Amino acid sequence: MIHVDTPDSLVDGAIELFSLPDIYFQVSEMISDPRFTIQDIGAVISKDPALSVKLLKVVNSSLYGFQAKIDTISRAIVVVGIDDLKNLVLATSVLDQFQDIPCELVDMTAFWMRSMRCGIIAKCLAKESSVLHSERLFLAGILHDIGSLILYRKMPEESLKVLLAADHNRDLVAGLEQTLLGFNHADVSAELIRNWGLPESLYEAISCYLKPDSAAAYQLDAYILAMSVHLVNALEQGITPEQIVKTLDLGDYAPTRLNEEQISMVMHLADEEFAQIFDLIGPSKRFH
Repeated sequence: MIHVDTPDSLVDGAIELFSLPDIYFQVSEMISDPRFTIQDIGAVISKDPALSVKLLKVVNSSLYGFQAKIDTISRAIVVVGIDDLKNLVLATSVLDQFQDIPCELVDMTAFWMRSMRCGIIAKCLAKESSVLHSERLFLAGILHDIGSLILYRKMPEESLKVLLAADHNRDLVAGLEQTLLGFNHADVSAELIRNWGLPESLYEAISCYLKPDSAAAYQLDAYILAMSVHLVNALEQGITPEQIVKTLDLGDYAPTRLNEEQISMVMHLADEEFAQIFDLIGPSKRFH
């Protein structure tokens, strides 16, 4: 019997390599158990000094824009909410989990910079679209391309063919993957999200962002993520934000109800936020 790679078989075969840190699951379990207080959860997070410092820096950054300084994890939970803090624990932890990715396929620092820029743009667009708890789109942007890392690790030869054929144009990658593999990086990303037990909103946005009209309960999230990825891809092609906005077909993203002025404002705001946030939340080790 010939073994055929599928998104679920790739993730099953890589889950030990690409696992979430124990603290994320511990915090998640405590959040769902009413016996634990905010102080209890804060105490657990505080046992990881590096994570605590990162979280407090992010909560005090322009990502949230609070006036008063937040100096304890417990206070951070009260101010940003338990779900957002859990998302931040994930975002600040996951960036350091992916090792041993072939360097000839990807510059990991550049990969996370691109992913984080996408997350910041997605969060800002979501806020403009009046999405409640818009920070969840920050996480969607960071994780949307994570399946590519599994493909690079598990299918390096096929991945190299895709990247060479795409010739630095990220908009072509998914279609080439589909042709060569029968699935794409979004399918693998979504399968990893499902395997990790992350929220349905995150799973659906990532699994559907290439075809956002196929989403059901979280279609707006999928459209916002799709627009964010398009904007980041265009920036990587050297197109200026002004040119990107002028050539953007807003009809393709009608459910977001965003206009050119809002998108232009978001791109400038996101650029300012990115410069600060990547230094705060980026990988603790620079990859070579």
